[in-house]
Amino acid sequence: MKNINRRSFISKVGVLGIGGIITSLSLKNNLLNATILNSTNTNMFILPELPYTYSSLEPFIDKETMLIHHTKHHQTYINNLNKLIISESIPTNTIENILNNISNYSTSVRNNAGGHYNHSLFWQLLTPIKNDNAESFKINEAIVKKFGSMENFKVEFEKKVMSVFGSGWCWLILNEVNQLEIITTVNQDNPLMPVIVKNANPLLTLDIWEHSYYLKYQNKRVDYLKAWWHIVNWKFANTLYTNNLK
Repeated sequence: MKNINRRSFISKVGVLGIGGIITSLSLKNNLLNATILNSTNTNMFILPELPYTYSSLEPFIDKETMLIHHTKHHQTYINNLNKLIISESIPTNTIENILNNISNYSTSVRNNAGGHYNHSLFWQLLTPIKNDNAESFKINEAIVKKFGSMENFKVEFEKKVMSVFGSGWCWLILNEVNQLEIITTVNQDNPLMPVIVKNANPLLTLDIWEHSYYLKYQNKRVDYLKAWWHIVNWKFANTLYTNNLK
């Protein structure tokens, strides 16, 4: 199921952008093989469109942060990755293949391919829809079973976020034994890299690089984290969960 979902995503992303994908696939993917444009006989990654406006997530994430984060930070990872694909003759046209074989590539590829994947997933897992909570979804049942309650899960997730020294990401994953697990990664590493974790599927992620929150929250990472819970796209996280149950 995992590979089928990801391949179907690839065939649509480059043409539609993320907003179009959500409609056309009815959220049927394990997101990311991320955005590819193959119109000039070269495999070049492109910046995905957001499924909402830059101001849609206010007051939790401000417009200026979203604009800079998307058009500057994410775009830079894509630009760098495209150059590396050429300079290092990377024989792939999917981000997943790069990440699954990341030990074969340079640290620069690891950072930039990870940056593209991580941000593309992060945008999808945000929503301006108010009260989009987890209670009606199967992922909520799994979270309660694993952590005792949604509240306990949030406490454990927050502990993990606050334990990261410097830049990185916090993830809820479905691990290789079909169990939920919270992990953190440094820099732009992610659960698709076998050097990080084996056979995992990301379900939820939070960007905890300072550029994702500093304009509004300065050094108050915990305030950013608590605001983020208000805009988590549980519907999309639930789709990733149900599509990847083994």
